Amino acid sequence: MHIDLVTIVVDDYGTAITFFVDALGFDLVEDSPSLTNDGRPKRWVVVRPPGGRTGILLARADSDRQRAVVGDQAAGRVGFFLRVDDFAGAYRRMAAAGVEFVTVPRTEPYGRVAVFLDVAGNRWDLLG
Repeated sequence: MHIDLVTIVVDDYGTAITFFVDALGFDLVEDSPSLTNDGRPKRWVVVRPPGGRTGILLARADSDRQRAVVGDQAAGRVGFFLRVDDFAGAYRRMAAAGVEFVTVPRTEPYGRVAVFLDVAGNRWDLLG
């Protein structure tokens, strides 16, 4: 058993794909046209870290309620955790790609960590 997908609500598919693929180095697994339950067009967009099992479904906000949670899906807490083998290399690459880090790297009992924001404004831990 494993978690296959988690959803991140975003403002725009293209901007989110660019962030996750170009800035974070994720793979674009799927980008297919789809429809909402009431027939409105949407896309099924899945990104996944290379070699990872769990993917992220990028879901464009299409209601006031969904737009209200863009960037705040974990109520201001770190809600997502990206573990990498080469922390220093990943940190440098992501910073050079324009990823906004809101803390400087520090050492904790569980490893190196720095908090960054995704394209929507959600907080992530980069862990190494």
